[in-house]
Parts: sequence; structure tokens; C-alpha cells
Amino acid sequence: MPHHHAYNRLGSGGAGGGGTPSPPASPRRSPRTQRRGGKAGGAKGAAMGAPRAIAQRMAWMLLSLFLRRQAIFLFTPLLYVAAMLFYMGTVSLESVPHIISRSAPGSVYRSPKLYERLRNDMDADNASDGLATVWKHSFKGGGWRPCVDTSTDVLPDSNGYIFVEANGGLNQQRTSICNAVAVAGYLNATLVIPKFHYHSIWKDPSKFSEIYDEDHFISTLKNEVHVVDKIPEFIMERFGHNMSNVFNFKIKAWSSIQYYKDVVLPKLAEEKLIRISPFANRLSFDAPSAVQRLRCLANFKALRFSNPIATLAENLVSRMKEHSVDNNGKYIAVHLRFEEDMVAFSCCIFNGGDEEKQDMNAARERGWRGKFTKRGRVIRPGAIRMNGKCPLTPLEVGLMLRGMGFNNNTAIYLASGKIYKAEKNMVPLLEMFPLLQTKETLASAEELAPFKNYSSRMAAIDYSVCLHSEVFVTTQGGNFPHFLIGHRRYLYDGHSKTIKPDKRKLALLFDNPTIGWKSLKRQLLIMRAQSDAKGIEMKRPNESIYTYPCPHCMCRSNRTEVSRSSSA
Repeated sequence: MPHHHAYNRLGSGGAGGGGTPSPPASPRRSPRTQRRGGKAGGAKGAAMGAPRAIAQRMAWMLLSLFLRRQAIFLFTPLLYVAAMLFYMGTVSLESVPHIISRSAPGSVYRSPKLYERLRNDMDADNASDGLATVWKHSFKGGGWRPCVDTSTDVLPDSNGYIFVEANGGLNQQRTSICNAVAVAGYLNATLVIPKFHYHSIWKDPSKFSEIYDEDHFISTLKNEVHVVDKIPEFIMERFGHNMSNVFNFKIKAWSSIQYYKDVVLPKLAEEKLIRISPFANRLSFDAPSAVQRLRCLANFKALRFSNPIATLAENLVSRMKEHSVDNNGKYIAVHLRFEEDMVAFSCCIFNGGDEEKQDMNAARERGWRGKFTKRGRVIRPGAIRMNGKCPLTPLEVGLMLRGMGFNNNTAIYLASGKIYKAEKNMVPLLEMFPLLQTKETLASAEELAPFKNYSSRMAAIDYSVCLHSEVFVTTQGGNFPHFLIGHRRYLYDGHSKTIKPDKRKLALLFDNPTIGWKSLKRQLLIMRAQSDAKGIEMKRPNESIYTYPCPHCMCRSNRTEVSRSSSA
């Protein structure tokens, strides 16, 4: 058969002929080429094909060996590693390029180096008067008309008594008081003067009347909310004169006023006395205008510091104006949060080395036992700084204010607790602003003695002096600046007159190794102008009425019918 003969001819070209069929020829040699060669080609092919056949057989043998002995593949990585080690042994390490690890911009505290580098240029640039030009914006909403007028209506009979325990520091307690006034007014209840909860951090056992003017508080609200200084005897007899027998509501944070109507009011009408503890942040910011009005009335009119605190604060304000006579009595107030507990809580790293690390670890363990050492908790100080969460140091506050155009003749009032390592950290700030004062430098030891061991009373003095400054500078969040910003908006025709720096941007600027004084000052002046523009912002949804006391949120409105109907 023709096909059989063709198969034999293809086979003979590779192995020299024979009767038995051979494997198919390599595809590199086509049958056409073999036919052209004839006998001569066959002989020549036999001569050339012999070495090729040997190579093919050896390749097949090696491949078969690897396929049958797959374990050999396990040695391949070892052979590679050995070859690399042999190669590295022949290369000099000096020729290997060094990899330099650079921290992300703004993640490291380098402000002392910046101050050292720019100090001469800063001192030479002392002609600008920031206090004269700091505020250019004004409220443009048709005039500032905060609604704090009081009612002349006669209050109906009360639905019962509400007793609250205000926890936290001075301004967290202030939140509780104002919210309690709003809730009591909304439910047509009688508010008992709140009790201040003693806390191991603030360690202040002060009573309401020792911080606020209690008589003024009651009289201001007399046509708005029933307020008494203590629970009547006939009510306490029902509970065996024991407050632990009184039903205590555990209310979730930021509860709506509707919750108080639906859940608290029925129980109040039944028991005639209820207790809410704790009460901080137990009322949502978003509330009807009638509730917001009561909050504002309580905060801006009814709450007035007690006579001893107010008298000393007025004296300190007068003394600050005397120190700033060259600026027409205008001074800057700075709320500086660089106490040991704040530095520890922030988890930021400054330039104190091992001593700072040990101090902060000890402070964290004292104040928040185990909170920062839980398994799985990762603390990234660099990321915290880049996000603007680190408290500003005294040095950074000085650099910022000098860059914002305030010269070294500017009088500064520093509101603060005990500064961490004050003997070291306060030096550069005093170099930049030698007219800096604190309550301890303005007042005598005898004047401060009644307040010295009471953190809330000392905070109330700081609050009052900051309230009447031309410029208020906040360096860290918290209730203190939030209340002050709103209170200053209320006093200064809708403008808070507050510098609230962009701390993310500050972290980048203070970590820039090439920035010059002129460039830094230009950036900080822009930041100051932004604070000026933001000072007139109006209240946004879910924002605190204490920070944004806008007119349309405080407009007088009729009292809610809820309590009136329930008192029938």
C-alpha cells in the first residue's frame, strides 16, 4: 500500500533503514526534502542525523529522569540560594546602595529645629500689629438678634420633680444643666438644682452654688421652668428619704426629646419624682425650636458664675487690659492643652526621649488603666500627628501666633492647667511673647487660695478671662473651647473672634526643613483669615446650639403643648 511505503521511507531517513517502522521524523525535516535528496541525501542525512539523534536521546533521558524523580525539584531552590550566596560573597558591600527610610511629612515633631533656624528672621520681622487687623468679617445676616427674652406667662402646675446628676468637668456639667432645663421645661416638670458628680480625674467636690449664682439661675427661669433648690419633704417621705429608692432612668446618649415625651413623662406623672444619672450628653443636639430656646436661655442668661469667681475674674480682665495698654487694652487668650494627662492621652511623641516615654506610660496607666495596652491595639504616633490630633506645644503656639502677625508686644493670657515640663517647654513661648500672663501671675496667692484646689472653679476663672479677650485661640478640641466659641458669638454680634488653626496643615509646615520665614508667615496669615471667615458661620444640622447660637434657632416660639396636655 502506498501509505505503508511512505511511512517506511520517513522512518529510514532517521535511523538508516530497516524493516520495522520508525518513530515519526522531526518536524524540522519535511518529507519533501527527504525525497529530493534521494540516496545521496539519505547518506548525508544519516551522517548529520547521528549526532542529532544522540542529543535527542540524551534530552529524553534527562526529562524522563526528572519526571520519574520529582523529588529532585525540591533541591532546585537550594541550588539557587547557594548560587546567590556564592555571588554575594564576591561583591563588596560598599558597592551596594543604601536604602534611606524617610518619615512621612508632618509625622515627626521637629518644631524646635524650625524655631532655631527661623528665630533671627522672626525677631527681625516685628513691625506688624496683628491685633489691629485681625478681624475683617462681620455678621451679614441682617443684624445679630439672639432671642433670650423671657416670658411673663404664669407656669401651670408641675408634672413632678426631675433630679439629675451632672458628671464631668466644668463645661460638661454646663451641658447637663442646660439640657436639664430644656427637658424640664418641655415636660412641664420642676427641676431640682443639679448635683455635681465627683470624679477621680477632676477631683472637685464643688456644689452648684459654689460655681454658679443659684439665686440668679432660679429667678431668670421663673417664668420658663420650675426650679427648686431641694426636693420637698412630703415627696421624700414617699421614698423613705432615700434617693436610691427613686426610679433612675438610664438614658442613652443623644436621645431625642421625643423619647423624653414618650418614655420619661409617663413615669414622671406616675412617680412625681424621677432621677436621671448620669446626664451628660443625654439630649440630642437636633431638637425643636422651643427646646433650643430653653437651652440658650439657660446657657447665656441663667448661668452666671458665683460672686467670688466673677469678682476675681473681673479683676484679672482689668489687669490684662493694663498689660496691653499699647494695644488699646486688647489681648489674646490662648487655651493651651499641654498638661501631662493630655499629652499622655494623645499618644503623640515629642522631644523628651526616654524620660518622656516613661512619664507618658505611667500617666496613661494611672488615668486609663489598661486602655492603651490592650492586646491588638496599635498606636501610630506619626499618623496621629499627621491627622492634626496632637496637642500643640507652647513653642508651636508661639510660632503660629508670630507667623499670624502678632508681634512680641502682644499681651497674651494663657488658660491652662499645669503644663508638662513647664520649666523647659514654656521658655520659647516666653521668648516670643514676654508679656504672657496666667491667672497665677496676675493674681496673688491670697486671691487664688479659695480656688486653688478646685479644678472647676479655676477653669471658671480662665473661662471668664478668655471670654472678654479680643482674640481667643483654641489649640485642642473639647467642651471648654466649644462653649467659649458660642458664648463669644453671642457677645460679639455673631462673630466668635476665634482662631481655630488647621492642625494638619501646621504639622506639615512645622516639619518642612526648607521653609523660610516669609513663606511660613504667608501660610499662617492665610490660616488666620480663614478663621476670621469661619467665625461667622451659622448653625448646621446636628451641631451644638452652645457653639452655634444662631438667631433662627433661638427665635421665641410657643411652649410645646405636650406638657400642658399631660398636666390636665
